Amino acid sequence: MDKKLLGRFGEEQAAQYLKKKKYKILGMNYSCRFGEVDIIAESRNCLAFVEVKLRKDARFAEAKEFVTWSKQQRIISAAQLWLAANPTNKQPRFDVIEVYAPFGDKGEIKINHIENAF
Repeated sequence: MDKKLLGRFGEEQAAQYLKKKKYKILGMNYSCRFGEVDIIAESRNCLAFVEVKLRKDARFAEAKEFVTWSKQQRIISAAQLWLAANPTNKQPRFDVIEVYAPFGDKGEIKINHIENAF
């Protein structure tokens, strides 16, 4: 499976995880000139801008470590633009969801949701 399709698989797994946790998915792959947000979801009291990172395992590094400072800045800028067009009273926050899929889109996966990651 090519990298782009595998990335979409990871985002779909993260979205399903959030739905099970009673989040409402407002958008996926929101893109603007400043950057991209993988998932925008709301819970009862917050609005989560979620970066999804898919890896086979954490031997080299944990998936969250690939969300660099510059990547965080692009996500924050994109979130600000989204919020300007979609005002809300909910508290925004930035999460990272790590998806570990040792066998790609086949077999078991492990999900780690890091709230308020940055």
